[in-house]
Amino acid sequence: MEVTRCAWVGQDPIYQEYHDKVWGRPVYDSRELFEKLCLDGQQAGLSWITILKKQQNYEAAFANFEPKIIATFDETKVAELMLNPGIVRNRLKINSIIKNAKAYLAFVEQGHDFSTFLWGFVGGSPKQNHFQSMEQVPAQTPESEAMSKALKKMGFNFVGPTICYAFMQAVGMVNDHTTDCICFQDKS
Repeated sequence: MEVTRCAWVGQDPIYQEYHDKVWGRPVYDSRELFEKLCLDGQQAGLSWITILKKQQNYEAAFANFEPKIIATFDETKVAELMLNPGIVRNRLKINSIIKNAKAYLAFVEQGHDFSTFLWGFVGGSPKQNHFQSMEQVPAQTPESEAMSKALKKMGFNFVGPTICYAFMQAVGMVNDHTTDCICFQDKS
């Protein structure tokens, strides 16, 4: 019996595993949300599977996405990362993770909770969509535009509205599994 998944998945077992067990499942841990936001920023101009296949390399290169460690990275560390074939060797993207770590720490040091902040853009719980095909799924929404604007104001980068919407999908803020997908479950 053939399993029906969202049309973007394809036949790659890594993609299928990601789709079935990770994508669209709600994430509330602030550090994990920080990591996923940074990884979605690395995707800009690339396919998600490129980043997905490099995720473990990113975790190793960026101290398991521990913001306090990343914020200490200097030009010597950036130069070292530029030589790392396991990640996307783009200086702007590497520096964006460092910049985002500093913005994250500044936000948390002001007494704010990153998870509560991000989930506030969808009212604190997943938004259930009922798309029948991928053509119906938007690239961005008013919520992702608002998130992008707020994150940029805080000092984050590589967080445009399209990246923010991909992030919202990945961490389960919106359920964009198509209605024919094995992972679609109406929780509204």
